[in-house]
Amino acid sequence: MKSVLIVEDDITYGMMLKTWLAKKGFVVNSASSIARAQKLIETEEPDLILSDLRLPDRDGLDLLRWLGQKELFIPLIIMTGYADIQSAVMAMKEGASDYIAKPVNPEELLKKMEEALKAAPKRKTATESVGATPVSAKAERAVAVDLKPAAAAWSEYLEGESEAARQLYNYVRLVAPTNMSVLVNGASGTGKEYVAHRIHSLSKRADKPFIAIDCGAIPKELAASEFFGHVKGAFTGALSDKTGAFVAANGGTIFLDEIGNLSYEVQVQLLRALQERIIRPVGSTREISVDVRLVSATNENLEQAIERGAFREDLYHRINEFTLRIPQLKDRREDILLFAKFFLDQANREMDKQVVGFDEKVSRAMLDYHWPGNLRQMKNVVRRATLLAQGKYITLDDMGDLQVVPPQPVSMALRNEETEKQRIVEALKQTGYNKSRAALLLGIDRKTLYNKLKLYGIEC
Repeated sequence: MKSVLIVEDDITYGMMLKTWLAKKGFVVNSASSIARAQKLIETEEPDLILSDLRLPDRDGLDLLRWLGQKELFIPLIIMTGYADIQSAVMAMKEGASDYIAKPVNPEELLKKMEEALKAAPKRKTATESVGATPVSAKAERAVAVDLKPAAAAWSEYLEGESEAARQLYNYVRLVAPTNMSVLVNGASGTGKEYVAHRIHSLSKRADKPFIAIDCGAIPKELAASEFFGHVKGAFTGALSDKTGAFVAANGGTIFLDEIGNLSYEVQVQLLRALQERIIRPVGSTREISVDVRLVSATNENLEQAIERGAFREDLYHRINEFTLRIPQLKDRREDILLFAKFFLDQANREMDKQVVGFDEKVSRAMLDYHWPGNLRQMKNVVRRATLLAQGKYITLDDMGDLQVVPPQPVSMALRNEETEKQRIVEALKQTGYNKSRAALLLGIDRKTLYNKLKLYGIEC
C-alpha cells in the first residue's frame, strides 16, 4: 500500500483529498506547512508528495529544494491555483514529477500519481549513507515541458438561469467570434476565468492555445520575462531560454487576470506588444511577431486607477474594446440554489458520497446570505458541508458559516502600491489575523495575500 503526504494549508480541501485518496487505497498523511511536512517526511518517508505551491511559511519550490539537499528522491506533484507558466516550469526544473491545476480533476490527479510512482527512481532513505547521486530526468523535463498551463476543469460549469446570467452569456456569444479585446469586470470569485475560457472556446481561435496569467502573482521584476520570455544569461538565474506567454499563446488567446496589478513600467511594455504585435525576449535582439487575442479581467475600477495615475489610459482603451460585467452571486438570487446543487454534485463525486441535498433551513439561509466570496466561497462551503454531512441532507450544523450572517465588510481593496503594506496590516488587525477574511476585505484571493505578505516581509 503506497503512502502519500498532502501538503496543503486549506484544511477543508486537504481533508477532502485525504478522504478520497484513502478510499482509493492509499495511506495518507497531511501537513499544513513546509516545516510540518519536513518532519513527517523525515519520520514517515512517504512514497509520493502532493504539495500546494503557496503555503504560509514557504512554498512548494522550497520543499523541492530541501528534498534535493537531503537526497530524498520522493516524487512530488505540485498543485497550484494559478496554473501560471513560470511556476510550472520552475517546479519541473527543481525536480517536480508533475503539476496539476486547481480545481483538481480527481481522475487526472490519480493518473498523474500512478505515472509518478511508476517512474520514481529507487530513492535513498534518510538513514542510508550518502553515495553517488542517481541521474534523474529533471533536466530533460525542463526542456520538454509543454509551456501551456494545465487546463482548468471547465467541461462542467453552470452558467445560471437568472436574467443577469442570460444577459451576460448572450454578450459572451456575441463578442466571442470577433477579435475584439475584452475586459471582464467582476468581484473576486464570480467566475471571470470561466468567462474568458468561454470566449476562447466560442471563438475562431478555439483550436489554438489559451494561456492564463495571474498578474497579481507575478513579481514586478519577472513580469517581462513571464510575458515575453528571455534568453539564457539575460539575468541572474536565467539558466536557459524561456518561452513567454505571448509566444506560447500565438494564434490563440491570452488571459490576463487582475490586470490592474501590473506595474506602470510593465504596462508600457504590454501596450507596445499589443499595438505592434511584436515582442522581444529579455536579453535578446530578435523581435518575434505574435498574433494573440487579449481577454483581461479585474475586480477594481480601472477608470479610477487612471485618475490616480496608477493605470495608463492608452492601455485601458486598448484592452477595453468590449466590457463584460459579471454580477455578484447575491445579485442573482435565482441562481443560488442551482449553484449549490451543482457544487454538491461535484463534491459527491470527488468524495464518493451520496448526499441528496439541503434541508429547508439551509436553503433559506443560503438565499438570505450575502456571499461576499461569491461562487468560490459557495463552492468551498458546500464541499466542506458535504464532507461533514452525516445524513442524506445537509443541515445548518454542517454549514456553520451561514448560521450567522455577518455584516457586509467595508472594502479595503488594494489600489496603490505605496499604501498596500499599510492596508494589508490594517486588514489583518481588523480580522484578528484571519488571512482568509483579510484577503476578502482587501479584494484579493488568499494566495495573492500570501505573496504580498512575503513581498513586504509581514509576519503574522
